[in-house]
Amino acid sequence: MAGARKVKLDCEGSFSKAAAKAVRVRSKEVFAHSDGVLDLDRVEPVHDMRVATRRLRAALEIFEPCFPAKRHRKALKKVKALADALGERRDADVEIALLEGLAGDAAEADHAAVRRLIEERRVRRREANDRLAAYVAPKRLRKLRKRLKRLSKAAGS
Repeated sequence: MAGARKVKLDCEGSFSKAAAKAVRVRSKEVFAHSDGVLDLDRVEPVHDMRVATRRLRAALEIFEPCFPAKRHRKALKKVKALADALGERRDADVEIALLEGLAGDAAEADHAAVRRLIEERRVRRREANDRLAAYVAPKRLRKLRKRLKRLSKAAGS
């Protein structure tokens, strides 16, 4: 993924401080990829944001003991919901690309069927994109960013 940062942790620091830093860095990556994520003509922002959410989720799961349980549970739930919405859109993008690649190799008699499959996936992609829009709305992203920031501070103190 372009722009991914390696999280350098201080081996002399506490596990909780490492947790706070990992969540801060991984959170920034999620939000950095939110621009253009709803553009149906661009697949990379969706892919990059999805990868970033998976990394954030992993950090949240690995460092779970460092966070207040209720805050952690709520943050993880929100991140998982965002990741699921991104995954649904990404799956449709991948299926369309695959079918478009196969279309050129398909027998003439199969072209109409392949085009129909592609169109069905495009409809599904638009529907998935509409659902994703709710998760990447500016207000919702601000709330998630604030929630993750509070969670990170709770671990780092």
